[in-house]
Amino acid sequence: MAAPAIWQPQEQGLHEICTLLEAHISPNSDQARIWQQLQQYSQFPDFNNYLVFILARGEGKSIEVRQAAGLLLKNNLRTTFSSMPPPFQHYVRSELLPCIGATNRAIRSTVGTVISVLFQIVRVAGWIELFQALHKCLDSNDLDHMEGAMDAIYKICEDVPEELDVDVPGLSERPINVFMPRILQFFQSPHATLRKLSLGCVNQYIVVMPSALYMSMDQYIQGLFNLAKDPSADVRKLVCSAWVQLIEVRPSILEPHLKNVTELILQANKDSDDEVALEACEFWSAYCDVSIPPEGLREFLPRLIPTLLSNMVYADDDESLDDAEEDESFPDRDQDLKPRFHASRLHGSETGDDDVRLTDDAVNVWNLRKCSAAGLDVLSNVFGDSILPTLMPLIEQNLARTDDDSWKERETAVLCLGAIAEGCISGLYPHLPQIVVFLIPLLDDKFPLIRSITCWTLSRYSKFIVQSLDHPNGREQFDKILMGLLRRILDTNKRVQEAACSAFATLEEEASEELVPHLEVILQHLMCAYGKYQRRNFRILYDALGTLADAVGAELNQAKYLDIFMPPLIMKWQQLSNSDKDLFPLLECFTSIAQALGPGFAQFAEPVFQRCINLIQSQQLAKIDPTAAGAVYDREFIVCSLDLLSGLAEGLGAGIESLVAQSSLRDLLLQCCMDEAADVRQSALALLGDLSRVCPIHLHPRLQEFLTVAAKQLNPQSVKDAVSVANNACWAIGELAIKIGKEIAPVVITVVSCLVPILKSPEGLNKSLIENSAITLGRLSWVCPDIVAPHMEHFMQAWCNALCIIRDDFEKEDAFHGLCAMVAANPTGAAGSLAYICQACASWTEIKSEGLHNEVCQILNGYKQLLGNGGWEQCMATLQPDVVQKLARYGV
Repeated sequence: MAAPAIWQPQEQGLHEICTLLEAHISPNSDQARIWQQLQQYSQFPDFNNYLVFILARGEGKSIEVRQAAGLLLKNNLRTTFSSMPPPFQHYVRSELLPCIGATNRAIRSTVGTVISVLFQIVRVAGWIELFQALHKCLDSNDLDHMEGAMDAIYKICEDVPEELDVDVPGLSERPINVFMPRILQFFQSPHATLRKLSLGCVNQYIVVMPSALYMSMDQYIQGLFNLAKDPSADVRKLVCSAWVQLIEVRPSILEPHLKNVTELILQANKDSDDEVALEACEFWSAYCDVSIPPEGLREFLPRLIPTLLSNMVYADDDESLDDAEEDESFPDRDQDLKPRFHASRLHGSETGDDDVRLTDDAVNVWNLRKCSAAGLDVLSNVFGDSILPTLMPLIEQNLARTDDDSWKERETAVLCLGAIAEGCISGLYPHLPQIVVFLIPLLDDKFPLIRSITCWTLSRYSKFIVQSLDHPNGREQFDKILMGLLRRILDTNKRVQEAACSAFATLEEEASEELVPHLEVILQHLMCAYGKYQRRNFRILYDALGTLADAVGAELNQAKYLDIFMPPLIMKWQQLSNSDKDLFPLLECFTSIAQALGPGFAQFAEPVFQRCINLIQSQQLAKIDPTAAGAVYDREFIVCSLDLLSGLAEGLGAGIESLVAQSSLRDLLLQCCMDEAADVRQSALALLGDLSRVCPIHLHPRLQEFLTVAAKQLNPQSVKDAVSVANNACWAIGELAIKIGKEIAPVVITVVSCLVPILKSPEGLNKSLIENSAITLGRLSWVCPDIVAPHMEHFMQAWCNALCIIRDDFEKEDAFHGLCAMVAANPTGAAGSLAYICQACASWTEIKSEGLHNEVCQILNGYKQLLGNGGWEQCMATLQPDVVQKLARYGV
C-alpha cells in the first residue's frame, strides 16, 4: 500500500491568500472587507495548512506577510485545531518544528508564539516530537536554534508552566527536569537574549515550584547574584522581579540571603534604567507584607529613604507634566475619560475596604514615582515615627528650595508628607497645626501640580484635622482647609479641579455634621463648578455632591439648599439620553440625595422613578434585540437604576407605594433577580429587601417566585460564586419574613438548611453575610417557630456565636425575638446550648425594647428554675466572669 501523499498547496490558492495577507497588513486597505474574505477562506479544511506553509516556507514573501500568516494561524488554531482532519493536524505540527531555529528572529518569534498556543491544546503527550526538537535545539550550540527553542519554552512557561512538570507516557523524565539544568546553564551565556529568556523561564516557576527548581535552588540564587550587575537592563529587571517574587511567595528560601539581597535591591533602586529601578522598588512593599520580621530592613532605612525620595521627583518625561498644562478651556478627549466602576448595593456591615479616592495622578500608568511613594507609605506604617529623623530633614530641605526651577522637589516634599500621614501620625500630630499652616498657601502656588498634590496631602490628614476641632484654633484650621479646597474646586486647571474635588469628598466623609454650618457656601461652590466643568471632572463632582448628601443627611432638606443644587441636576438629568453613560454618576448622585432628603425628595420622585423603570425596560429589550431597543446592552444602566430605586424606597418609605402600584416594577424586578450577571442580581435583591420593608403588598402576586429565586442564591455553590448576592438574598428573605409572617413557610426549611453551613463554617466569609444569616435565621424562627425549633440542636451554638458579634439595633432585636420563640417552643432542645445562649444574651449593651427584655428574663429564669441552683451554678462556672456579671441585669 502506498504511503499517503503529503499535502501540497495549489499555486492559485497560495497566491490569493498571500495577496490578501499583503492587503491585510497595508494601512490603507479596507480592513473589514479583507477580514470578511479571510473568514471565507477559513471555511476550507486546509486553510491552516496554507498559513503554516507561508510562515515556514514562504521564502520569496516578505517577513511581514509570513508573520501575518503565523498570527492568523495562531488565532485559528485556538478554535479549529481539534476539528481539523488528523493528517492536516500532523502537517501543521511537522512544518513548525524545523522553523524553531529559523535564521530570521521575527519568524522564530512568531513560530514560538504559534507553538505555545498549539501546545496548550495538545500538551506534551500530544506532541512528543516538540519536546524532542526543543531538546535538540538547546544542545545544538547554534545561536538561532538555542534562541528559538528558549523563546518557545519561555512562551509555554508563561502560559502553562505546570504542563512541563507532568509525567508523560513514553518519556523517562518530566520535561522540566530535562530542561531546567540546561536553562540554568544559559544564565552564564555570553548572549544577552539567552540570559534574558532563561531567567524569564525560571522566574515563571517560582510560584508553582517544581522539584526540578527546588533541587537547583542554590544554583538559581547564585545565578541571580551573578546577574545582578548584568550589562543588559532587561536581565537586571528580571533579577529584581525574581527577588520580589521570591520574597512574596517563598520568603523562607530568601531569608538566609536577605541582607545581601537587600543591598543589591537598594543599588538597583538607583539604576539608570527606570524600569529596573521600578521593579526593584516593588521589593520594599513586598518585604513589609510577608511574615519575615521587618527589623532586618531597619539598618537600610538611612540609605533607602533618600533613594525613595529622589525617585519620587517627577521624571522629565512623565506624562502628567503634559496633562498638567491643560486648563479648563481645553476640551476633554475621549481617552481622558477613564473607565468607571459602580459598586452594587450591599446590605449589612461595612466590608472594611477603604474607599480610596484616586486622583488622576494615581490611576494613570504605574511608575517609579508612584511606586516609591507607595513604598514610603508602607515603610511609615511598619516603622512609624522612627523614620522621621531621617525623612524630615530631607522634606524640610526640599521645601526650603523656593526658586521656580526647584518646583518638582517642593512637590515631592508635599507628596512625602501625604504618604506618611497615617504611618507617622503620632509623631506628626503635635506638629499638625504647623503642617497645615505650611500647606494652605501651597493651595495657591503658581505650579498646578503643587496645588493638586497639596489637595491630596490635606485629604490624607482629614481625619486628624476633624479630631482636632476642639483644640485651640482647631475650628479656624478646619475652616481654612475647607475654604481652601473649595477655592481649588474652582481652579482653572482641570488636574487641580479633580484633585480638589476628590480631597473635598474625603474631608466630607470625615467631617459629616461639622459641614452643616457651611452648607450654603459648599453648595454654591459645587454648583459653580457644575457650570464650568467638562465631562471627565463632572464624575468626581457628582461624587463630592453625593458624599455631601451622605454626610449631612436630612440637613440638606431645606428649601434654600434645594434651590441651589436641584435645578442644575434636574436640567442635566433631562439633557442626557437613556443611552448616555454620563447618566451613571448622576444616577449614583441622585441615590445619595434621595436617601438624604427622605420624604423631601417626594417632589422630584415621579420623573426619577419613571426614568429608572424605562432604563431597565429598554436595557432588558436591548439584551434580546438591540435594534428594536435602539441601544447597545449595558447592564450598568440596570444596576444604577435598581440602586436609585432602592435609594427612593429608603428615602420615601411608604411614600413610594403609589409609584410602585402604577408601574411594572414587580415583574421587572423578578427578571433582574434571575439575571445571569451577579451585580444585577445583587442590586435587584437589595431592592427586593427595601420594597419588602415599605410596600410588601405589591410583591404579593409573585411572592413565592421571589422567595424561591432568593433562596436559590443561598445554596453553597451560589455563596461561593457570589457572596455579595447571597448576602443581599439573605437580608431580603429576612425583611420579607417580618412582613408576610407565616406565608414564608414554604421556603423556611430550604433557607435554614443553607444558613446553617454559613454559621457553622464562617471562616473566609465576609462579616456582613454571617450577621445577615444570624438575623434572618432569627426572623424565620420568630414567624415560624414550629417549623424551625425541631432542628435547633443542629445550629444553636453556631447561631449564638454569630449573634454575639451583631451590634445592638432593631435587627438584633428581631433575631432575639426568634431565639426566645424557639426556646419557648422547644426548651429541652435548647438546654444543651444554654451556655451559648447566655453568652448571646450578655452581648447586649442594652435591650431598648421592654417586651424583648422581659422575654429574655423569662427564658433565663425559666432555665434557672429548671436546672435548680446546683445545675445553674455549674453552667455559670463555664462562663467568663464579665459574662456572668452582665447576666445579672436579667435577674438571674
